[in-house]
Amino acid sequence: SGLLSSLQTTAPTAPTVSSSKSSSQNIPSCLWKLGRLNHVAIAVPDLEKAQSLYKDVLGAQVSETVALPEHGVYTVFVELGNTKLELLHPLGEKSPIASFLQKNKTGGMHHICIEVDDIKAAMTELKKKKIRILSEEPKIGAHGKPVIFLHPKDCHGVLVELEQA
Repeated sequence: SGLLSSLQTTAPTAPTVSSSKSSSQNIPSCLWKLGRLNHVAIAVPDLEKAQSLYKDVLGAQVSETVALPEHGVYTVFVELGNTKLELLHPLGEKSPIASFLQKNKTGGMHHICIEVDDIKAAMTELKKKKIRILSEEPKIGAHGKPVIFLHPKDCHGVLVELEQA
């Protein structure tokens, strides 16, 4: 018991964080609002095999495959209780997913998609804050709504898609 009490008295303690302001007071008011997580996109080298995993093995509701030539991808959505997974597979040689899969042969997380209530206001404000947007104008995404992508180097290594809610 002498060793135990010695360890207890000499164990380092975690620093405490005191905050006189609530964290919400530090967030500037915006003309637009970030909404819920819409989906997490996963690039897959074999779309049928990935669909089968989620549908047949895990029992999820899985959509039909949809081609989005303007984005260079085939998409499949896996419905989850609180969000979706988007399975992405290359459509054509110049697909951004083809180049992703060349670097990541087994696939992997490609991007996250978060809803916004005003995509144009978000674009204006993000540009002022020096966040690079990968297109001049929103494109129509897989859900038929305007989307933009934010440069991963400006978002801590994550490709972020914003979708008009």
